[in-house]
Amino acid sequence: MPARAVSALRDFLRSESAGGVLLMIAAAAALLTANSPLGAAYFHALHAYLGPLSVEHWINDGLMAVFFLLVGLEIKREVVGGELSTWPRRALPGFAALGGMIAPALIYLLVAREAPDVRAGWAIPAATDIAFALGVLSLLGPRVPGALKIFLAALAIIDDLGAILIIAFFYTDHLTLWALGAAGAVLAGLIGLNRLKVAALWPYLLLGALLWFLFLKSGVHATLAGVLLAMTIPLTSTRGEHSPLHRLEHGLNPWVAYLIVPVFGFANAGVALGGLTASVLTAPATLGAALGLFLGKQAGVMAFSAAAIALGLARRPTGVTWSQLYGVAVLCGVGFTMSLFINNLAFQDALLREETKIGVLAGSVASALLAWLIFALPRRRTGATTDGGSN
Repeated sequence: MPARAVSALRDFLRSESAGGVLLMIAAAAALLTANSPLGAAYFHALHAYLGPLSVEHWINDGLMAVFFLLVGLEIKREVVGGELSTWPRRALPGFAALGGMIAPALIYLLVAREAPDVRAGWAIPAATDIAFALGVLSLLGPRVPGALKIFLAALAIIDDLGAILIIAFFYTDHLTLWALGAAGAVLAGLIGLNRLKVAALWPYLLLGALLWFLFLKSGVHATLAGVLLAMTIPLTSTRGEHSPLHRLEHGLNPWVAYLIVPVFGFANAGVALGGLTASVLTAPATLGAALGLFLGKQAGVMAFSAAAIALGLARRPTGVTWSQLYGVAVLCGVGFTMSLFINNLAFQDALLREETKIGVLAGSVASALLAWLIFALPRRRTGATTDGGSN
């Protein structure tokens, strides 16, 4: 792999790990604030309007468009010249991600089979929060092999791509054709800049902002503009300089990891627990999200990974044991950011949103704790052991 691609991946892992720890703090702060005397002010501030959109809307549709821009850049970089550039590299995380999307969705639909109004949230447990997951791994330090962290990053990137496609095809409202047509023209302009090998970033960002506005008006979720913009940013370098994609990615990484994702977590993790009852804890939306993340993710990721390895379609990462692979499968049940994001798209009903938030928080925390135990306890008992990679 080119040295530049390796460096970018290492920077990505470092920023996502640190950002994941900050996201945990932001989520905890949101829960404390929502259940403190400041709770009323917290919710009022989120629903206050700044211009045409509420604060919550600006965060979820505006700031998160930048998050999706970074996700798109990471996907493009890894597919073109990184950890997902060849079939052997993308096979195992690809199969794992597929299983990790199918099984949680099936469990959610099974739980919600008698609640038609809840079924729209089937995709909520289907995505892994890479920042949160890598943050948990970072707390484990040398207990986790480097190859396993790269595997998790690749899996989560493919997982994010799947979530983006789900949002595009299943959570798009009615379409406004004039805005959609104008967005298509802007996208064609971005592709033209790429074909002309324009290296300056400002023309792409200017047209990208216009694309976001048109998507906001079109009915297609505005954050998808970030992904499409990312696909047009050139990855080839000129005159020995870093490529426009690498420059933009490295520029956005700290802003997304240390500001945008924690702000999103603080704005969306707040749940008032004062009226929490047994009926809320056993509601289909709560159980579907919690069980989908905690049971569905680990079952899907592990089953599809094991099947791919057994059939010779993929190889277990070198130096990674089966127990460690299972630990990562469990950790994939941390679905915080993307799960809460899809929750906002799936439901308009405030009660369903709150129930699902509780389920997402419960499933994510349970997954993180079990994964930590899987990685930490064996080392304390027997020391660091490994049976090596599998051919």
